[in-house]
Amino acid sequence: MTRKNIVAAGFLAAGTGLGLLLRSEYEKNCLVTETVAIRSPKVKKRIRLAFLTDLHNKEFGKDNERLIRAIEEARPDAVLIGGDMMVCRGEMGIDVPLRLIGKLAERYPVYYGNGNHENRMEQKREVYGDQYDCYRKSLEEMGVVYLDDKTALIRDDIAVSGADLEKKYYLKRFFHDPGPLENGYLTDRLGEADRERFQILLLHSPLYFKDAAEWGADLTLSGHFHGGTIQIPLLGGLMTPQYQFFLPWCAGTFERNGRYLVVGRGLGTHSINIRLNDKPQIVLAELFPAIREAGK
Repeated sequence: MTRKNIVAAGFLAAGTGLGLLLRSEYEKNCLVTETVAIRSPKVKKRIRLAFLTDLHNKEFGKDNERLIRAIEEARPDAVLIGGDMMVCRGEMGIDVPLRLIGKLAERYPVYYGNGNHENRMEQKREVYGDQYDCYRKSLEEMGVVYLDDKTALIRDDIAVSGADLEKKYYLKRFFHDPGPLENGYLTDRLGEADRERFQILLLHSPLYFKDAAEWGADLTLSGHFHGGTIQIPLLGGLMTPQYQFFLPWCAGTFERNGRYLVVGRGLGTHSINIRLNDKPQIVLAELFPAIREAGK
């Protein structure tokens, strides 16, 4: 290879890298709303639920005005939050999610499930003091239903639970199948799933969908993987925060024996601050009654 070709290749690589960096910066400030429709005989009438996850202190406009406006345009009946609304690493702040959720709670019922960053804030009290308690108390004073290993009713026919995962379940790295949760893990924390109502489970990591389905969740809502950071056509997300490459369920909707998993791409980033072909996302889960067959 000649010196001229080496220089040309260097300029091409630098230009490509700069282009991808600029594209990533553009995408991180985009915001898309995507709808998932699910039918169930347990659902009595249509309901629209906005699902937010992995904000990581991201702001879309001043005080998240663009995000709030996008949610208003979607006209949800309630807002479900799947955790990791802040970045719990080093010095941290909780003002951004509190301002956002405060405004949402003025308009909608809000149900909040923890992610690994909320859990870290609670567990590392020697570092973060009483910030977790202050955060939770502030949300509850706003009227938010805080689901740390708890269940609540959204409506007479719809129950929602939030399960906290222990730290060890976020440390299983490199494996596509990390193995199941400990026997009875979800039942010990939440009790039995509601078999009469449509049961939603906020479970931050999608790696345990099989456990959630076996517990009885009709719909599991997860995040955590940020869509795989870089979405590659036909291959999916490049890498999860647990260093799993091309994991099939980085984002999207999946079904297992009539039970569903929806994995949101999330809204923000942290540590690896890149998004390519992976725009921040609001998920709208629309639940419908099952279509009756003719003659029934």
